[in-house]
Amino acid sequence: MDSTYIRKVLNGDVNAFRYFIEKYRDMAYSLAMSIVKNDPIAEEVTQDAFLKAYKSLAKFEQRSKFSTWLYKIVTNEALKHIRKKDFEYTDDINELNSIEYSNINNSVSALTGQEQKYYINKGLEKLSPNDSMVLRLFYLDEKSLKEIAEISGFSNTNIKTILHRARKRFYTELKKELGHEIKSIL
Repeated sequence: MDSTYIRKVLNGDVNAFRYFIEKYRDMAYSLAMSIVKNDPIAEEVTQDAFLKAYKSLAKFEQRSKFSTWLYKIVTNEALKHIRKKDFEYTDDINELNSIEYSNINNSVSALTGQEQKYYINKGLEKLSPNDSMVLRLFYLDEKSLKEIAEISGFSNTNIKTILHRARKRFYTELKKELGHEIKSIL
């Protein structure tokens, strides 16, 4: 379906680009938010990314999915904005010796859908932009390692390392956020 609308836009139907905005707006915003951690800035990044995608659509070679290409643009725009604004993110979370990842899944599974979304987003907000982005793409968007590599520019090995460490950090943040409630959920 995306290729049909790409052809329409390239043939001069400016309004056809609305299809992409409506289809990918929420995920693009979510990805931007996971990197910049600020609502107005995430909205600006998302808008800039769609504008850049529109202007560059003729250069899109369709070797990957449109969504992968767009998310790479969102990621680059968000990172560019962070560098431009000199945001500093520090990683002060100590490495954990061992974590049972099933505990994370059990904890989150016991929550209602709305509670899950709230706590997952709270946890992701506390992580570094790279950790948050990779976790969101892998678990929430169900992107493959190859697609994440295309979007982020990281190698597969680096993505696996980020996923491993980010899961630990996410679990730590989830424990902090839920406090004593996590014991009853577990």
